[in-house]
Formats: sequence, C-alpha cells, structure tokens
Amino acid sequence: MTGSPRLPGAAPATGHDGPGGAGSRETAAKDGAPARFHVYHGSLPQVCGRDPDRMAFTADADGRCQIFTWDASARRARQVTHRPQGTAHSAVDPAAHVWWFDEDARGAGRWLFQPFDGGPDRPGLTGVPRGTPRGLSVGDDATVVMGVGGPRSTTVYTGTRGGPAREVTRVNGLVTLRGTTPSAGLLALGGPAGSARAVTVLSSDGGVAAVLSGERHRLWALGFAPVRRDGADELLLVQETDDRYLPACWTPDGGLRTHPWCAFDTEITARWYPDGRHVLIRQDRHGRSVLYRAGLADRTLAEVPTRPGSLLDAAPRRDDDVHVLWTDTAHPPRMYSTAGTALPPLGTVPVHVPGDHRDLWTTGRGGPVHTLLSLPADRSGPVPAVFLVHGGPTDHDRDAYDGIVHSLVASGFAVARVNYRGSTGYGPHWRREPGGDVGLAQTDDLAAVRADLVGRGLIRADATGLWGVSWGGYLVLLALGRRPGLWQAGVAVKPVADCAAAHRTTTPALRALDERLFGGTPDTVPARYARNSPISYAGRVADPVLVVAAGHDAKCPPGQVRGYLDALRAAGARHEAMWLDSGHDGYEGEDHVAVLRRAVGFLDRELRGPLRAPKTPPSARKGGSRRTHDAAGDDTA
Repeated sequence: MTGSPRLPGAAPATGHDGPGGAGSRETAAKDGAPARFHVYHGSLPQVCGRDPDRMAFTADADGRCQIFTWDASARRARQVTHRPQGTAHSAVDPAAHVWWFDEDARGAGRWLFQPFDGGPDRPGLTGVPRGTPRGLSVGDDATVVMGVGGPRSTTVYTGTRGGPAREVTRVNGLVTLRGTTPSAGLLALGGPAGSARAVTVLSSDGGVAAVLSGERHRLWALGFAPVRRDGADELLLVQETDDRYLPACWTPDGGLRTHPWCAFDTEITARWYPDGRHVLIRQDRHGRSVLYRAGLADRTLAEVPTRPGSLLDAAPRRDDDVHVLWTDTAHPPRMYSTAGTALPPLGTVPVHVPGDHRDLWTTGRGGPVHTLLSLPADRSGPVPAVFLVHGGPTDHDRDAYDGIVHSLVASGFAVARVNYRGSTGYGPHWRREPGGDVGLAQTDDLAAVRADLVGRGLIRADATGLWGVSWGGYLVLLALGRRPGLWQAGVAVKPVADCAAAHRTTTPALRALDERLFGGTPDTVPARYARNSPISYAGRVADPVLVVAAGHDAKCPPGQVRGYLDALRAAGARHEAMWLDSGHDGYEGEDHVAVLRRAVGFLDRELRGPLRAPKTPPSARKGGSRRTHDAAGDDTA
C-alpha cells in the first residue's frame, strides 16, 4: 500500500517542542502547527499535445496542493482550483482544457474541466457516479475515456467532452485505464501485473481485442503510441522475467513481442516520444535513476545524460526535449528541460541539506541490504538515529531530498533509509525474496542494519527509533512488538495495525493485495494474518510509540487503529495518539507540518539523554495482554 507522501517542500523543523509527559496522550492535528510553510507535489507538468507551451501542474497555494496552468511562452501561471482540502490529480487535453479530480476526504469524486484561459467548471462526462480515479484519456477529437472505481468494481465510460457518458465495460475488482489509441478506437486496461488478466485491450464498444496474461511473467501496460507506425496501433508494456525487465509491444496483428536486446536488471518504466518510434526508459537501480532513449524498431539504446541522484519524473517532449524532475539527498527537487523550455517554478526550499550522506551495504539473511545513511555534520562519536521505513511495499527509498531527513539531520539525528527485502530497484529476486514472510523479513533486515551501524560506531545502541508511513507504519509497529527493547521509540503514521480488521474495511485494491500477499482472506488463512499482524504483538511493546491516524482514511481505516490503541492501553504500554481530520492521501501542508513537529519532538524527548536500562516487556508485567490479526500491501494502492 502506498503511504501519504512525505512532503519535501515542508519547512524543516529544527526545534524540540513536542509535548512532554508519559502515558497516553491525544491531540488535534493542528496543535502547534507553524503559520508559514509550503508544499509541493513531486511530478512534472502535463503538456498539451497541440501546443506544448501550454501546461497544467500541481503546486502550493496557501499550504495546499492546487492545480495551475502554465504558459511557457509568456512565463505566466494561473491558479485553477481553490479546493479547501487541496487536490493533486490533473491533466491537460489536446484542446488545452485543464482537468482535475474533485475528490472528498476519502478520495471519491469526479473529473471536472475548464478552458486553459479560464471559464466555468464543467463535469468531464455527465451521468457518471462519484468514485475513485482509475485513469483518464482525452483524444484529439474530444473523445473522453475514464475509469471510475466503485466499492467492488471498475467502470469505464466514454463520451464527448462535457457530454453524456456511455458505459463501455464494468469489471469486478481493480483495473486502471492505461491509455487509448489516438482515435480512441482501442483502450488498454491494466489489472494485477501477475494475474491472468494483467492487460486487457478493448475496442470502444467494449469488445475484447486481446487479453494478456502475467501469470508466468508479470506484465504492465504503459500506453499506446501517440501516432500509428506502419499503419498499426502499438501498445507499450514492460515484462518481468525471472531476472530481468524488458520493454515489450503489442499490436493487433502481431500480438505481444518483447525486446530482449534491451534488458535491464532492475525495474524500469517507459514513455513514448512524440514520434511514436522511440521511448524514454527510466531505470531505478540501487536508489538512483538512469535515463535511456531506445529505438524499438532499429534496436538502438543511448543514455540520456542526467546528474547523479534520483529522477522523480521524466517525460519526452517534442524535438527530443526531455523534461526532468531531479533530486538527491542533499538537494531539493529541481525541474528542468534539456532543450531549455521554460517550466513553472517548483516552489521547493532553496537549501543544501547539511550532513554526511553515504551508502552502506549490510550482510542480511536474503543478501546484501542497501541503506542510504545521513549523519549530522558536527557529530562526535555515535549519535541517536532514526530509521525511516519506506511504504509500498513495492517501492524503495531513493537518493532524494526528504523533508523528514532534513529536519532530523538538522536536529542532530542520524537517518537510515533501508531498502529491505521486497523493495523495488534491486531486481526481481530481491523483490520476491520475502516470500510468505510478510513484514517479518523486512523487520529482520531493519534489525540487521541497526546492528551493523552500531557495530561501526556510527549510531548509539540505546537511542535508535523508527518512523514509517502506511506500510512503513505497519513495519514500525511490527518491529516494536516482535523485538521489544531493541528500538527505543517508534512513530507510525496512518499504519495498518490489525491486518484482518483492515482487510474487512479497506479499499478493494488493498483487499486484493492482502489476499495475494497472505494467500487468502482472513477467513481462509487466519493464522497467516495473525502471525504477521502488529496487534498480535501489542502486548509485548516495551518502547514508547506515537501513532498518527486519519479519521477518513479508506486505505488504513481508523477502526483498526483504534483497536490497536485499545490493546496498547490494556497492556500498559506508553503511547501517544494524534488524529488527523483527513484521508490517507492528504494534500494539506498544515497536517504534514503538524505531524513533522510532533514526531521530531517525540523522538527528541525519547532518544536523547543518558544511557537507559533495558526495559521489561509489558507481557511480563501485571495487566499485559495479547491479541491477534493484521495487514499488508503490494503493487499499488
């Protein structure tokens, strides 16, 4: 499951003003939030196909993500949305209409649009019920195709922009619209990459043109070529083999064919160039990014020069221009065009992150574990450390700027970002390595890296904490319960705390994800859910924990978090709770800054100080208790 984004644009917190005191504390999200901050959304502007100088992008407006237009020729921006809770989904169609998804706190809503230069807000298609966004495509002739998610199914609609909708197909479970041909005569739907229906190609009337299975080799659809080549429509895909990732193409006459001459040892994604003959391939490898320009027809591959670090986004444009969103740990994201096209101001903090940033490899049970380590510049000997645990679980930590890393390093902490087993960016074997040990293999890797850093004299053995969001929050709670006393504090933001309870109330996508990870539902394999669930170990938690939850969270629902907090209280475990009046993917900077300040203060209080005596697990104290259940995640949420 993907977590709420860590917002690198949030102003770093360097003070230590978290609430004091022991026991259980609950506060409102906005307590102590600073008055001045800004946020940013890590994506490139969407570019109008007919007029590439016209773009739509997401940026800060009074501490919230809102949609703007950008006229590159005039270097002028205009704010389009003014939603109280912000928004982040946007698009611009060939006729330069700007689109955005008008959603509520739980992520349900509808697509709206307006002309580039302003005008009334209009529904993309009329007669479409509210739901979650699962893809949007607008063709040259104003034909709109959109995927809308419901409680247990996905419906695809089509029609003319602003006109009535016609249902194309309704599919049980989660699928996403991955693109349409220029004429919208064919459309591609993406299902679970390892399923029998990984990709389905439909005609505009709902007829099935092809079903591509990912059961033997996982398969992802990336979009149709913007122009027909040799009179044929062509769909771009990526296929995973036993040890490689290959670009692939599907055509109505030729079917699926891979390009083994262009194989990569770690995950890739790709986008068509406007000419429809070349693709831009972005490889994620060991926490960093590399770009390539590939000619699929003539079998050419050339690296596109970029700075060392990570590319949060990269998109090919006309005349071989490439737009890039670059960053590394020491530098906030910077957006640039290889052809010098004027891009909108990004609005990130103009600073260099102090400290010593390095890579470290640790011997682990499944193989070498890669860690991105940041140490305070003025350290003298071992220092308190915080392990930032990434979400996903199909994700990885990158050599990229992170506002939390900045805040912690500036406050004197070491920060370790561990790409444990199951992380992307290290090849198919590492991705599959955890097997059925959902959460357990990952927490073992975190413990192994902790021991390595202590052994090297870099961090204090008595002052190491954990901080994670969503799936990362799940691992924090699991680690604290499985190895009481090893970690001295934990921060779990919007976590899965009870896998079985979360499965019953989460989104369809995450229910399907749980069932793939655990091999069934809580009713069919209850022991697996219990073994890998934080609530099963709540009675053993010996270290103080701050749990941050959202009252409208559809992915990591609030009910299962409340159950976990009840279990902590019954065990007499020291904990604090902070509740946000938002959903899982919040767009308000105020909430993110409030969490940042609260968490840094909490960790400062718990990790700084004299050497501590070993703690007695609550299960050994009077009143200790134990329970069972909990959660997981995989491809996307």
